Amino acid sequence: MARGVTHSASVSSGTVVAKRPASPLMRDIARAARHPMFAAGFVVFASVLVLAIFADAIAPHSYREIDLKRALSPPGGEFIFGTDQYGRCLYSRVIYGTRIALRVGLIVVTIQSAIGVSLGLIAGYFGGVLDRVICFVTDVTWALPPLVFAMAIVMAMGPSLDNVIIAIAVVSWAQMARVVRSKTQSVKSLPFVEAARALGRSDAGIILKHILPNVLSPIIVLATLSLPSAILSTTALSFLGLGSQPPAPDWGVMLNEGINYIEIAPWISIFPGIAIVWTVLGFNLLGVGLRDVLDPRLKT
Repeated sequence: MARGVTHSASVSSGTVVAKRPASPLMRDIARAARHPMFAAGFVVFASVLVLAIFADAIAPHSYREIDLKRALSPPGGEFIFGTDQYGRCLYSRVIYGTRIALRVGLIVVTIQSAIGVSLGLIAGYFGGVLDRVICFVTDVTWALPPLVFAMAIVMAMGPSLDNVIIAIAVVSWAQMARVVRSKTQSVKSLPFVEAARALGRSDAGIILKHILPNVLSPIIVLATLSLPSAILSTTALSFLGLGSQPPAPDWGVMLNEGINYIEIAPWISIFPGIAIVWTVLGFNLLGVGLRDVLDPRLKT
């Protein structure tokens, strides 16, 4: 072979076959698999997902099943995590609680991403008065204490899990909007965007086909890192009685119910607390791993 050939090749029956370079997606997947934080976070996420999907098969009892004769039974035997004040299986309630946590996290992140990405793209691409108005609204939203703002919204709408989801999504889109706006301002001045504009493409076409694909990396990272915040906020509001209502197997509700029995039956609060820590830590590790994998400055 001639000198200076940089790509690898294999010779079979006198034929030289060049190996195709790996696609950027495959390289990112391989990089992610080698990243310890991403791998650990993915394992936790997978475990929570499996528990949520197969809760009916994994949980030994219904989360509603009451047996007052076995109330406040300590962990062990038939009840791995013990029972609560109504004799309900705490292990089953924690398992079913994963469904609420995932539902809340995914819906909140979807809504806040839709709001933040849309406003960020509009502000960054068009600029001018639209940009100033959107930035003002974003700054005001960001300046308000998110949990207090969400509490006010829920109290006005009425306590329920659905209202909590709406409230958290409404108060948590500002960071996404600012990041997307900044990235959009950088991308819209690049040559390929100018070329698309010169060819007569519409603004909507340029935003959707040329700008949005180039700002997806920070969107994915922010969305992943927003999952644990959404879960924690929902748990806090449920703990205060503004979210899920008993007998829902919400981890915040279980923590609230366990306060009165913390000295004689601490397991009522301990196991839901461990579930929260496990889930939030896993999503945080997943988000940090994704950031390291998708950040172009960290790629080799």
